[in-house]
Amino acid sequence: MEGLRWAAIGTLVTCSMTALGAAMVFFVAGEKQSRWQQRLLGFAAGVMTAAAVWSLLLPAIERAETMGLAPWIPAAAGLGAGGGFLALLEGRLSRRQGREGSLAAAAITLHNVPEGMAVGLACALAAHGDGAAGAIALVVGVGVQNIPEGAAVSLSLADRGRKRAFGWGVFSGVAEPVCGVAAVLFAAHATALMPWLLSFAAGAMLYVVAEELIPQACSRGGTWGYMLGFALMMVLDVALS
Repeated sequence: MEGLRWAAIGTLVTCSMTALGAAMVFFVAGEKQSRWQQRLLGFAAGVMTAAAVWSLLLPAIERAETMGLAPWIPAAAGLGAGGGFLALLEGRLSRRQGREGSLAAAAITLHNVPEGMAVGLACALAAHGDGAAGAIALVVGVGVQNIPEGAAVSLSLADRGRKRAFGWGVFSGVAEPVCGVAAVLFAAHATALMPWLLSFAAGAMLYVVAEELIPQACSRGGTWGYMLGFALMMVLDVALS
């Protein structure tokens, strides 16, 4: 029970950081392609690209190796499956009004599934005296990463109303505490699925970055935002790993 409690606390912290990022919609929303929105969406795209590599694909490869699998198989298969799933989802959403933003929300929510599982399991182990420093670093790293991701969801949906956009941004982070607690309850099965889930989330994130965030951030400010976001997330992932 102690491990479950700490898993819930850790993932609630990271979820709250998503909500903090989503609150940006109340400060910069307005004209959809405003300069600030372009910069922030570019920043979020950079963070998500770096996270897809350092937080998802590389850990997926490492976990596959420890499980005795050919490391490239879960990475490549999950990457293709994640991108393919978002492409199918995009096709469904394109038949409805207001596809933009919905794709980002779906991708980030999917991305939060394996992240929540990883944070939950790390916090549960830390509660029993195993890897406390690593669990704290993971919570900090994921939490910082979640701020621009929450902003990406809410800002891309800003034209539907600020309160509604904020609500969707917060909802995209709810997957973390839910999946973190579930991972602790079903630890044996969750561990076996992690390489595939991490790679799947990476594919989904990279698809939405290329398909939705970068086109909306297309400006010099958006480009610099992308580079800054990528560099910051890379430094955090390497420094806190």
